[in-house]
Amino acid sequence: MTPQDLEARIVRYGDLRPCKTAFIDAHTPGSDQKENFTIIGGGVSESPDQHVHIALPHGFNIGAAGQPPRCRNSLHSHRTAEVFFVLSGRWRFFWGRWGTAGEVTLEAGDIINIPTGIFRGFENIGTDYGMIMAILGGDDAGGGVIWAPQVIEDACDHGLILSERGRLYDSKKGEQLPEGVGPMPLLSEEELKAFPEPTAAEVVPHYVARYLDLLALSAKAPAPVIGAQGKLVDRPGFEVDFLSRGSAQTNASASTVDDVLMPATGHWRLSWSGGTTALNPGDTASIPAGLAYSLEPAMTGEAGLYRVRATDELAGATWKPQA
Repeated sequence: MTPQDLEARIVRYGDLRPCKTAFIDAHTPGSDQKENFTIIGGGVSESPDQHVHIALPHGFNIGAAGQPPRCRNSLHSHRTAEVFFVLSGRWRFFWGRWGTAGEVTLEAGDIINIPTGIFRGFENIGTDYGMIMAILGGDDAGGGVIWAPQVIEDACDHGLILSERGRLYDSKKGEQLPEGVGPMPLLSEEELKAFPEPTAAEVVPHYVARYLDLLALSAKAPAPVIGAQGKLVDRPGFEVDFLSRGSAQTNASASTVDDVLMPATGHWRLSWSGGTTALNPGDTASIPAGLAYSLEPAMTGEAGLYRVRATDELAGATWKPQA
């Protein structure tokens, strides 16, 4: 594979193309400054304006959200897994019907595997623009987003209407629902009872891993984060490992599935028989199955990287209390 061929499978942080109207809360005050990025796969964007960087199916989707301080993403749920790690900034993740069941604060490098079937939202509580990277289960990411009823109502008050087919229409631009297409129905009180309200004590120990802990766990070998042997519960159709300086892949080897490499800290040297390139925090590289490659920090200092691989398991499991 030539450097040009592989470069086509690398999305550089500086080349990310944001969409500012990706979701129903794009005009709602407090959520109207966020930027959404679809890096691998179609994601769950509700806007036809969303740019997809790599459309090749991987068995999961990779995306990102960038937000200035005090900007939040509104309460929603997914039918498949949703995993985030913090690339930059300080973030508050909260969950429950009204976002009051529990919350946790994550710093750079931390990762959270939010249980499927729970309303969740997140907010940048840092002092600068922040970015979180996302992994969504399944190639079709479960068919879209399930919004808390108040989010749909607030959005309508600010000109955005979501159709029953999952597409946004902006009345401020003169758009309206097509003939024969209705608005997305609100969940009934009976349907809302199916969405659990776990406490932080029930969620955080089993679904959050801290960057410093993963650095220690990966001192000699890659640390399994999500998957059959992972630190975090659930087997969502993909596995996530964490690599650091002591567990870098210094000898070239190939995977039987596509590997997605996502540096969190440090600068990494990716080498294969056709060439070499650098990977930096915020870059996302898709390494095709069967291509032998090596991966190691390019400079001294701290270095951490998340590696994602698809598995043949289900794309996510609903919340259940852990022992």
